[in-house]
Amino acid sequence: MIGTNELLIIALVILVLFGASAIPKFARSLGQAKKEFDKGTKEGFEGKEEAKKSDSSSDDSKKA
Repeated sequence: MIGTNELLIIALVILVLFGASAIPKFARSLGQAKKEFDKGTKEGFEGKEEAKKSDSSSDDSKKA
């Protein structure tokens, strides 16, 4: 697990490499990427549930 000292060193290196103005842009893009990922996983789970429902309803119609 990464400790506090390591996180501070990583943050300092990022600050030096990219500058203070690039950090908010980077954080914003990370937030947007997370939002898109969450949206995609939610849609994926909903699609799976719909597929299961349609499979079970087609199985019920075959039995009747």
